[in-house]
Amino acid sequence: MSLSHSTLPKTIYAIQHVAFEDLGIFEDRLYELGFRVRYFEAGVDDLAPAFNFEGLLMILGGPISAYDTQDFPFLNTELEQLKQRLAQNKPTFGICLGAQLIAMALGAKVYPGHVAEIGWSVLELTPSPHNILAPLKSVSVLHWHGDTFDLPEHATLLASSEHYPHQAFQIGQQILALQFHLEVDYLGLEKWFIGHSCELRQSKINIAQLRADNRALGKALIQPAYEIFENYLNGLTVN
Repeated sequence: MSLSHSTLPKTIYAIQHVAFEDLGIFEDRLYELGFRVRYFEAGVDDLAPAFNFEGLLMILGGPISAYDTQDFPFLNTELEQLKQRLAQNKPTFGICLGAQLIAMALGAKVYPGHVAEIGWSVLELTPSPHNILAPLKSVSVLHWHGDTFDLPEHATLLASSEHYPHQAFQIGQQILALQFHLEVDYLGLEKWFIGHSCELRQSKINIAQLRADNRALGKALIQPAYEIFENYLNGLTVN
């Protein structure tokens, strides 16, 4: 697929909350489409240039919670800058923690869930002829979160799961938030096992089984993920 929108800046900005959670398969695809990627490290870098950017900003995951502002005061600044960005309807794509931050910035509650959702499963897609996640029908995705969120006002619910009713939402064409991990490179998830080892043990996750599931299910996610991502990019406008 080629991108039809020529006004989108050719650099994609991405905010990381932990080094090993990156753009995954999206990064190589962006390079193939002629884009560059610039990462910002939350809690270390000045994020103002990222939040003021007119092009696409992607906010990635991490092991902290959106409401952990006492332990991680930088989240207060991140949320305030995100509120301003969303109010200006600038292209913003959140994944996992990034989705929770978007929900919180839009006034929705983010809170601990009743169960850690870690592993692969098929989503229940909201029936709609225009659901951008339609390519995920019958395709397993990777979940890796313990928090959840209420649906923000004016948001369109895109997907639910067995455990959580709010797995993805969209506001217009510009703002997309996914609780699950569409971007994962299943061949590189060993670094997630290392980085999240304490959480995996605490949640009593069978790492060997999860590793096997990654290999069995991860490859089938790549093409639908590309299709969704490129459809999203094609729908963006820049002020």
